[in-house]
Amino acid sequence: MPATAAAPGPLRVLVLGAALRTESTNARLAALAARMLSRSGADVDLAAMREFDMPLYDGDMEAEQGLPDGALALRDRLERCDAFVLASPEYNASVPGVVKNAIDWVSRVRPQPFKTKHALLLSASPSLVGGNRGLWALRVPLEHLGTRVYPDMFSLAAAHQGFTDDGQLTDPGLQERLGETVTSFLGLVEADARYVCLRRRWYEFLGDRTEAPVTQRAED
Repeated sequence: MPATAAAPGPLRVLVLGAALRTESTNARLAALAARMLSRSGADVDLAAMREFDMPLYDGDMEAEQGLPDGALALRDRLERCDAFVLASPEYNASVPGVVKNAIDWVSRVRPQPFKTKHALLLSASPSLVGGNRGLWALRVPLEHLGTRVYPDMFSLAAAHQGFTDDGQLTDPGLQERLGETVTSFLGLVEADARYVCLRRRWYEFLGDRTEAPVTQRAED
């Protein structure tokens, strides 16, 4: 009998709660997304930003000592995954410093680990816009580094009242929307991971070319 190809393993997804505070609503949102991904068959690595301690980016420190252990640990977790989900708070209508600092440090690794990874961005905030302004700002450095940021983002407004005791969302409609977003995102990741030809069809900038084997991203 002819040999058959082994079935592909589950997709690997890093889910990162990007706030340092232990009881952060973004940590709760990350945990909820992780459960949804697991139920959809993904192999989930749930992490918290406090696991990746690193100083403020300093070029002199990098030249003298190399990258800090926290940045290398985050690099390792990124490299093991097919995609990542980032649940980030919004500070002053923008990206929290700890998140941007982590991106800046990890982007110094070669080969650059953010390139061509798929990412889904989530946020939870007590404000009425749910942290959405911070997610738009977060897209900029990630997309610059070549991350394929999923077009749809999920922001939970009034997040201090947004969770039930068992970690679900109090609003059934939002719970359903988050589930649909996570499922659709995982479907896109699976298509890209399993069907390599689709990599020729991801466009982000006007300069991307249809004949390019992979769209050009920042590596160096």
